[in-house]
Amino acid sequence: MSSSSQPPSSTNVKPKAKSGLWRSTLIVSAMTMLSRIAGLVRDMVLLNTFGADRMMDAFLVAFKIPNFLRRLFAEGAFAQAFVPVLSEYKSQRGDAEVRDLVSKVAGSLSLILMAITIVAVLAAPLIMWVFAPGFKNDPEKFHLAADMLQITFPYLLLISLTAFAGGILNSYGAFALSSVTPVLLNLVMIASALFLSPHFDIPIMAMAWGVLIAGLAQLAVQVPALYNIGMLPRFKVDFADEGVKRIFTLMLPAMFGVSVSQINLLLDTILASFLIAGSVSWLYTAERLTELPLGLIGIAVATVILPSLSTKYAEKSDVEFRAMIDWALRIIVLVGVPASLAMLILAEPMIVTLFHHGKFSDNDVIKSAAALQALSGGILAFMLIKVFAPCYYARQDVKTPVKIGIIAMISNMVFNLMLVWHWHHVGLAFASTLSAFLNAGLLYWGLHKKDVYRLDKHWLALGARYFVANAAMTTVLLVITPNLAYWFGAGWHYKVAYLLGICVAGVATYLVVLTIVGFKWRDLKH
Repeated sequence: MSSSSQPPSSTNVKPKAKSGLWRSTLIVSAMTMLSRIAGLVRDMVLLNTFGADRMMDAFLVAFKIPNFLRRLFAEGAFAQAFVPVLSEYKSQRGDAEVRDLVSKVAGSLSLILMAITIVAVLAAPLIMWVFAPGFKNDPEKFHLAADMLQITFPYLLLISLTAFAGGILNSYGAFALSSVTPVLLNLVMIASALFLSPHFDIPIMAMAWGVLIAGLAQLAVQVPALYNIGMLPRFKVDFADEGVKRIFTLMLPAMFGVSVSQINLLLDTILASFLIAGSVSWLYTAERLTELPLGLIGIAVATVILPSLSTKYAEKSDVEFRAMIDWALRIIVLVGVPASLAMLILAEPMIVTLFHHGKFSDNDVIKSAAALQALSGGILAFMLIKVFAPCYYARQDVKTPVKIGIIAMISNMVFNLMLVWHWHHVGLAFASTLSAFLNAGLLYWGLHKKDVYRLDKHWLALGARYFVANAAMTTVLLVITPNLAYWFGAGWHYKVAYLLGICVAGVATYLVVLTIVGFKWRDLKH
């Protein structure tokens, strides 16, 4: 992001999106699928190379802290505050003012992030004590995690600027690049595990450097795209600017509202640090698998609708605003419910097939699968949050989701303390599911009360069709899925083929029955 580059002519500043919401969603979903597949390969390589032991726990916490702040600060609060204001500027102001806003936000954001990064690197042991206090019982693991945090934390600065660039590109209808950029993180981490780790006295340290290198790569690939649309920023620091002030005013409370699920997962990690070695890794494995359907559909839909919702609100198009929410909800329920049920039933087969290699033991499979089953129910809730929260931020309403987020976060801690003593890491996972449903329910109720969006009568018939199709799919999966003993004993190629066959049978059953009971696929178009 060079400050000296001049943008192209204004004819390139406001390109029109060439496709509708559905096509954009498919593009984002396809790019996200590529990223998630690369992420699964990454996790397979990591767990196979290092196992689910105390060293892996140390790295995962050192990586999770900046990654959590990335979701909270950059892709969460910042994106939800920046995109609506940018969309308003695009709709109501000239090209020069839009470019000026981008430059001032870039400079002001970078200054804040640099200050946070410097403080965090210097205070890494203190931060580690806050986020993983249980590690103090193992001094070697604690100090290793703190050392790795000093290397990984600058990733927050790099990935936040990447998210900033992605928010600009999304606002101009260019969704593909920002959606596929995470592939670079996965590829670099895979390369670090396979080729870099043998050169370190402590092999897991290579992964910390891999995270930093990946952050640089992700930012670098955004630069040509920003230049092509005339939005390469000049990095001006101006906190007094009206647009900058509005963005940061919206952003600060939004940190709770939009990212409460991430806060809850991080709180789970804190409590897991007190449990037996491997607990953090088991939770991580489960979380990664739940992120697959969440990323493919939930995040894809949320990414696409936020700029559109913001524009409709700026144009005072209330009817179209509601129609867009309803469309997003139809997509989410269509995918979220069967994904939750399938994850519940296929938790053990999926983890055996993907991760039961090298140092990932039988016990690791059982423990990770139990956590995945507890989290699977929350997939739908996590997706609903991704749809309902942008409805508030598009309207520049941050107070309501903040209040709801605080309620959900407190509830999650209560659930954690109630469940962790008997169910250990599984209780932590299930607490996240419960708090996610509470969060999603309260977000919807807020929209309902303000008459922003209400479920119409057509959802009765639609819900019945979804129910029948999901019941049929569940029955088929339960009948054709072998017990755990088969999966432990079968060869890897047989496991892959059998699991793919089960998935194909489940999807086919769901789609066929849904069609038979009268589901109108044309309703998915917007």
